[in-house]
Amino acid sequence: MTSQDPHSPSADPAGLQDVRERLARAAQDCGRDPRSLTLVCVSKTFPAEAIEPAIIAGERVFGENRVQEAMRKWPDLRARHSDVELHLIGPLQTNKVREAVQFFDVIETLDRPRLAEALAAEMARTGKRPRLYVEVNTGAEPQKAGVLPADADAFIRDCRERLGLTIEGLMCIPPEEGQRSPHFALLAQIAKRNDVPLLSMGMSADFELAVQLGATHVRVGSAIFGKRPPLVSG
Repeated sequence: MTSQDPHSPSADPAGLQDVRERLARAAQDCGRDPRSLTLVCVSKTFPAEAIEPAIIAGERVFGENRVQEAMRKWPDLRARHSDVELHLIGPLQTNKVREAVQFFDVIETLDRPRLAEALAAEMARTGKRPRLYVEVNTGAEPQKAGVLPADADAFIRDCRERLGLTIEGLMCIPPEEGQRSPHFALLAQIAKRNDVPLLSMGMSADFELAVQLGATHVRVGSAIFGKRPPLVSG
């Protein structure tokens, strides 16, 4: 959504136009410019034929969860639409770092020192530098990835000072149960005290609240594309 008019007509894959309008209203309601927000269309598990209408409608930023899935379906799309920006929004294993650095423009799930070290080494080797967000586990949920809030400041500092990484943003996925606003507010506080400019927070069910609390990027999938197809293994 960064550059296009959020009210422009589109081919509307399922609810794209509705999401654009809701996002614009949420920004205007809290005195923000809708053009300052980036809509990350979460295309994980959707096939290329479901994604391309959103590209034709003007969207340029897409989120994928898995390196291999993205590498299967995006080369042809990128050949036709070279200005698309791809975000990795799922967990990244260290054995996939080489592919991720080569393939993605943004990696939103930097969450542990070993991964930071692997990314720094691969970037130094290739000279390719995808933009990096630190994922924060704001709910301290043991089953979820992410740096614990109490460790976030030290981790960001280590990435910057020891490894020379530029941390452009923070990302979180709040717990499914309970209020989301304390988690969005916490992420914004961590970002502010560490001079991190971008906040990736808010999904289909809560992106308007996230905008009110400072999100610069919202990750929306099912509200745009409809019901998610079953995940194909491999």
